Amino acid sequence: MARVVTALPASVTKNLVIIRRQVFPGRGGLITKPTKSRKERRVPILDPLRPVLKRLCAFKQSDAPLLVGPRGGFLTTATVRDATSWDQVVADLGLPNLTRHGLRHTGATWLADAGVPLHVLQEILGHASIETTRGYLHPDDRHLASAAEQANAFLSRDARPKTSGRPRQSTGRGL
Repeated sequence: MARVVTALPASVTKNLVIIRRQVFPGRGGLITKPTKSRKERRVPILDPLRPVLKRLCAFKQSDAPLLVGPRGGFLTTATVRDATSWDQVVADLGLPNLTRHGLRHTGATWLADAGVPLHVLQEILGHASIETTRGYLHPDDRHLASAAEQANAFLSRDARPKTSGRPRQSTGRGL
């Protein structure tokens, strides 16, 4: 089932887009209803998108969809796929399993890597459960390799702290 999200442009000046409703295909046409969680979702605007969103919001009514399809109707997943030549893009990249939803996971991971707290990501993504948000995060192995390098440096003979010659008192932890 294709899902269409309509965002209201009311808070572009506050670095946010507020998503209040979405449009689903249903019997007899498209059905407008609240978001999946039935709560409005506030999504931060990244600086490179600001001029585009300001242009899109110019001359719009506050309850008008932020994005529309090529003929002025609702933007659907099919129109996004066609407008971006998605199938050709993923073929050219050699990533046939890449999905637009997968880019949502990538964006969440990048925000987490940038230090955005998990509970804030949960709010941005509109998840009821923090466990769902955790499932979106796919840390890359560079962090693991960096942790190993830090541990190796700490444990190397030259990097160990000098002791005073007295035996350390045990804290009851470790070996």
